[in-house]
Amino acid sequence: MESAISARDRVGVQDFLLLENYNSEAAFIENLRRRYREGLIYTYIGSVLVSVNPYRELEIYSKQNMERHRGVNFYEISPHIFALANNSYRALRTERRDQCILLSGESGAGKTEASKKILQYYTHICPTRNNTHTIRERLLQSNPVLEAFGNAKTLRNDNSSRFGKYMDIQFDYKGAPIGGHILNYLLEKSRVAHQNHGERNFHIFYQLLEGGEEPLLKRLGLEKTNPQHYHYLVKGKCPRVSSINDKNGWKVVRNALTIIGFNEDEIQLMEIVAIVLHLGNIQFDINRCRECTLFFFSQQLLGVDGSVLKEALTHKKIVAKGEEVISQYPSALSARDSLAKAIYGRAFTWLVQKLNQSLVYYSSKCSSIIGLLDVYGFEVFQHNSFEQFCINYCNEKLQQLFVELTLKSEQEDYETEGVRWERVEYFNNKIICDLVEEKHKGIIAVLDEECLRRGDASDITFLEKLEDSLGGHAHFVTHKMANGKIRKAIGREEFRLVHYAGEVNYNVSGFLDKNNDLLCRHLKEVLCQSGNHIVSQCFHADELMDQRRPETAATEFKLSLAKLMEILMSKEPLYVRCIKPNDAKQPGGFDEVLVRHQVKYLGLMEYLRVRRAGFAYRRNFEVFLERYKSLCPDTWPNWRGTLPEGVATLVKHLNYKPEEYKLGRSKIFIRFPRTLFVTEDALEAKKQTIVIVIQSWWRGVKGRRKAMHRRQAADTIRKYERFCIMFIKGFILRNEPRCPDNEYFLDHVRFSFLMKVKRNLPKSLLDKSWPRPPPSLTELEQKVVASAIFGGQKDCYPRSVPKLFVATRLGISVSSLSDGFFVLHIPTTDSKQKGDLVLQCDHVIEAVTKLAIMADKIHNVNISQDSIRFAIARGKEGVIDFTSGSDLRVVKTKNGHLSVVRITHLLIKKYRAEECFG
Repeated sequence: MESAISARDRVGVQDFLLLENYNSEAAFIENLRRRYREGLIYTYIGSVLVSVNPYRELEIYSKQNMERHRGVNFYEISPHIFALANNSYRALRTERRDQCILLSGESGAGKTEASKKILQYYTHICPTRNNTHTIRERLLQSNPVLEAFGNAKTLRNDNSSRFGKYMDIQFDYKGAPIGGHILNYLLEKSRVAHQNHGERNFHIFYQLLEGGEEPLLKRLGLEKTNPQHYHYLVKGKCPRVSSINDKNGWKVVRNALTIIGFNEDEIQLMEIVAIVLHLGNIQFDINRCRECTLFFFSQQLLGVDGSVLKEALTHKKIVAKGEEVISQYPSALSARDSLAKAIYGRAFTWLVQKLNQSLVYYSSKCSSIIGLLDVYGFEVFQHNSFEQFCINYCNEKLQQLFVELTLKSEQEDYETEGVRWERVEYFNNKIICDLVEEKHKGIIAVLDEECLRRGDASDITFLEKLEDSLGGHAHFVTHKMANGKIRKAIGREEFRLVHYAGEVNYNVSGFLDKNNDLLCRHLKEVLCQSGNHIVSQCFHADELMDQRRPETAATEFKLSLAKLMEILMSKEPLYVRCIKPNDAKQPGGFDEVLVRHQVKYLGLMEYLRVRRAGFAYRRNFEVFLERYKSLCPDTWPNWRGTLPEGVATLVKHLNYKPEEYKLGRSKIFIRFPRTLFVTEDALEAKKQTIVIVIQSWWRGVKGRRKAMHRRQAADTIRKYERFCIMFIKGFILRNEPRCPDNEYFLDHVRFSFLMKVKRNLPKSLLDKSWPRPPPSLTELEQKVVASAIFGGQKDCYPRSVPKLFVATRLGISVSSLSDGFFVLHIPTTDSKQKGDLVLQCDHVIEAVTKLAIMADKIHNVNISQDSIRFAIARGKEGVIDFTSGSDLRVVKTKNGHLSVVRITHLLIKKYRAEECFG
């Protein structure tokens, strides 16, 4: 938000809801002018984005700018088309509800460019998976292809879309684009055969002639020459523009077709363009109906017999009561033009279907959709015909949808938040929509009835029928019905509709012809037999079998528009309202009269008044508190309570008056812009203090982090040092009995040996070349012996398998005298065990030696001079005292010791410590 007062004075407000004088159209337009002259072409009206065409390149669409808008809340930064696109994408991911972005505005306002920017944003920020890169490229490249075949230079726009386009972009559950689908509406086929003065035909004709390669043009029977040599390209008498644009356009189209995957279909698509050009150059002799030499190329490209095609162009076949009647056309040129328009129109539909096949569309419940609607804007020319009638009817329907959905969402917002709101009266253009589309009584119904009527039906009789059916309607008037000055402004062949956007006079000349499907049955039969791949797919023999009359152009458009409304109503809408600042396409030019007209017919002032009828500003508690919490000591730096309590504490500290705001269930509503401006200016003044606090805090954080990092590094070094010392000590003591100083090293040796065995297993059972184990693994041999003795025979054996056989579990002690006593020390952690074993044996030397060898205790036999200490039951300790004497005597002395005197010849007996001390 441009929060400083000086910035607001210079660039205006970034949201029209914050205009003090929101009822003033002049204030609205002045705010647009200020921002436009500062290069700020985007402004909000709540969630609606207003875009003014800058007619120049702006440095605001870079990849860095795309990244800047990724994941950012809608109002966190200045208005931008990327912010709106990101808002739609975030809602899609978080709410799992399909979205739709509707772009509207008159020709030249920048709708097509805006839709391109939205597509570019999605292709950049969305995650990738498998083939999504291909889908992204095809989504992007579909635009230049459709523009080449569906856009044209008009008086108001050098790249005007002469068809309506709705594109679905499909995303998977991870948010990656996985497919797309395009719907096209009302291609202006009449442009093929006729253009208004100063306008051109569709771009593709000029691009092919200017940029096409010589072999291709030769194959198509065309010459790289001045487009003025082709009849269908001179009707508008448009001055020849730079051929560089057409040449570059051809390269772009060829590249796009390759990426999309047209391959051979590309050549056949160019054949359609050549067919139309050749048809336009066919001229007929008044008396002999003789075709010119160019007829040969049309015949060759169409793949039909020349004489059959000639007959179909000059004679009409009528089937009546099962009999065929052939009569000569009153105008073979009209039949030719009808054929050219039909071929081009159906080929365009075929092209859209081909694009859809390349984009792929998954019928998955896990996928979500964002729709883009780029449709022709409201048009008012000096001469308005059937096409303008349909286009303006479409805009009436979209305006009706806009009013219904925006007011509905506005009302739901207040009701959901529990905030009282007084309803505002607004103009509901349903009355105009009904005037056009109502059954039996509407303009389309009257037009269809007149087209179907036998006899002398004409454009004038259609006008008369309108006067009879609609006379007295507040939004309909004709020359005959008007009075005074109004009659002078309406021609005798015109009717006037009072649209929501203003008054438009429509000339009825050509209404019936354009509404009817003028391609006669005879020509359809010829085209159904065509050898051209695309033509044969566009004209099916099934049509000849169907005896029903095809839908008229107006009815077909009405039905497709109704389906479009259903699609849009099923999605969450976002709006981009595009404005053309001047007719001269000059950067910086701002025509106030022109802008005022667009502001009116886009319904911007009305929407602003509805939004401001309640409150100028609304935000979620979390967003509001996060932005302004620094203004209150109780909420800064962190609020520990609930969000509603935090906001209430903040606004109380800011001295908001009760009439200035309301707290809903999850949002705060601020009624007046000045209340917000005061808060913003306070935040601006507070920023210097906040910066100092944040800098101090950050320096402290950095210092603590640095100290912590140093401590962690020192700990790591110490741990590594201890590890190295332990490992070195273990290596030195590797041949010593297992102890805490060498156990880590011995385990490491053990692990390394086992891994070596695992990696070098013998290739045969007979292979005895096993690697030799290190000394520390000799206990494995003991494991093998233990397995042979106890395996499957003693219950406790399985529990001993994972445990190491450690020599320290057994100790031996003997006296230095000639007695037969020796003690086996058996350490145990169980206090209930009976302790060490005291034995007597005549062959003590042999017995101890054998035990020492088996237990690997040769160097660990304890020979005591005086006494031996040993463990007895319940953790007690006993002592055997050895003394010399002539007689054998083993007694328990007064001090509790066992006394052994002069032991020389003793029987082998076994004494347990507990028997001596029982």
